[in-house]
Amino acid sequence: MHIDNTILEKLEKLSYLRVDENKKTQIIEQLSEIVTYIENLNELDTDHLDASFSTLEGGTPMRADIPDTNPTIGQDILSHSPQHEEDFFVVPAIIG
Repeated sequence: MHIDNTILEKLEKLSYLRVDENKKTQIIEQLSEIVTYIENLNELDTDHLDASFSTLEGGTPMRADIPDTNPTIGQDILSHSPQHEEDFFVVPAIIG
């Protein structure tokens, strides 16, 4: 696929971005390099690969999901906050 000014203009409209005239040549070159790279990836034969292919035997290792029973964990966490009240973080109001 060849990137030209027409395609760049369509991309500008779709992305709601405006590219300066003096940068258009550079952007077209960069986009062309990206498309060429993707076209090279399309040449790879992936038909024999499973969609859930992983380089790890047995998949991603998981740790046990065991809750912490330490009763002071909440206070330990709150002690690092700049401001807290009772068991809550105090943050500035967002909506005025």
